[in-house]
Amino acid sequence: RTKKNLVKIMLMSIATAVCFSFGACSNEDDPVAAARETAAAEIPANVPGDAKTVLIYLAGGNDLAGVLKQNLKDCKEGSKRLRDNENLIVFARFRNEGESWVARLKNGEVTDSVSLKDLGIFSSDAENRACDPGVMEGVMSYAFKKYPAKDGNYGIVFGSHGSGWLKKKEVHQRMGSRAICVDYGDNNMSDYNARWINIPTLAGILRNQPHLKFIMTDCCNMMCLENLYELRTTCDYLIGSPAEIPGKGAPYDQIVPDMFKDGDFYKTIIDKYETSVKGTLPLVAVKTSEMENVAQATRTALAAVKEKIGNGYADMTGMIHYFHLDETKGHFDADYNVFYDAGDFMRTYAPTDVYQQWRQALDKAVVERRMTIKWTTYLDWNVKYSDFKVTEEKFHGVSMYVPQDPSKGYYSQFNEDIKFFEWYKIAGLSVLYN
Repeated sequence: RTKKNLVKIMLMSIATAVCFSFGACSNEDDPVAAARETAAAEIPANVPGDAKTVLIYLAGGNDLAGVLKQNLKDCKEGSKRLRDNENLIVFARFRNEGESWVARLKNGEVTDSVSLKDLGIFSSDAENRACDPGVMEGVMSYAFKKYPAKDGNYGIVFGSHGSGWLKKKEVHQRMGSRAICVDYGDNNMSDYNARWINIPTLAGILRNQPHLKFIMTDCCNMMCLENLYELRTTCDYLIGSPAEIPGKGAPYDQIVPDMFKDGDFYKTIIDKYETSVKGTLPLVAVKTSEMENVAQATRTALAAVKEKIGNGYADMTGMIHYFHLDETKGHFDADYNVFYDAGDFMRTYAPTDVYQQWRQALDKAVVERRMTIKWTTYLDWNVKYSDFKVTEEKFHGVSMYVPQDPSKGYYSQFNEDIKFFEWYKIAGLSVLYN
């Protein structure tokens, strides 16, 4: 969500967490399938076929604690319209407010509340931050076993800060590892004390859980092709925004019941979210089963793009970008853009027929899309976003990192960090390096 200090966060250590959950599967041919089989085997045989469980993960170990408390109240209100077989589970971590807890929200009340301590869930550093892999996996496993449903009848909503795919320590001394669910701990609100969880680590945790119907990221900048591809095997749909979102987040009192619906439930969620922010936020829903085709189409398109740009790096002047990292006030500098609209780039550099083929693949994946000519941002729109205009032709609703000259901005580190993602290899991003 919008945060004035977002670009200043410094992660002191998360390296040990990156490998946390990747060794849990034993099936050499298909570890993802093995994890799902294990999770499915633990579901009681008498679970009703229409039982559904949604976990709302409120990671408020940061300056969003007050906002997330309101989100919790709204979730309670939304729970009044749920049926008995619809389980709304909340994990709540609010900075400096005692034990984190997990509970079911039913008929507007908190029921079956239990603390992490009582569940025996502890992080390796004993701080129990919401972003800790051990905490995340423990909470998810408890919620889905305590309130079981059939595979594919689960959902997760993450409410916190987000910064897209960005990970690892970057060149700027005040910037560090990131992605989602930042947590400062309880004793030191310094940016240097912040921790995040990176998307590859999160994907590994989710692969050890039952298959999800959807993941909704109520966090900034999360709808990028890098994240969508990384999480493609964990859920059927991903819902969120490629841009910064308002601090207040989604209208949970309105959308909670829609999380348990079938069909194009994501459309209703996006409709109500869009209305609540009065059309000032780009929103998309992505069908993850189409992401392999998007990756292959991107690989083909990038080969054609390379022929056009030749040596050197693509000039991104005038293209839509969803976040700007330069802290210098009063001017715009293109060297600090990271989240470019993927289609605006392809439309500019790929041959028309190649772009059209790529666009067809993307449109099958992006099953719902909402465009806006401006979006809520803490940065001065007229300064940091003055270099482009949003049009229906340019807007595609998902971002993509395009490698840039490593001598500029933070691109030296970004060009390396992107290699940690599956997207880098499968989509053939290396062709754009010089």
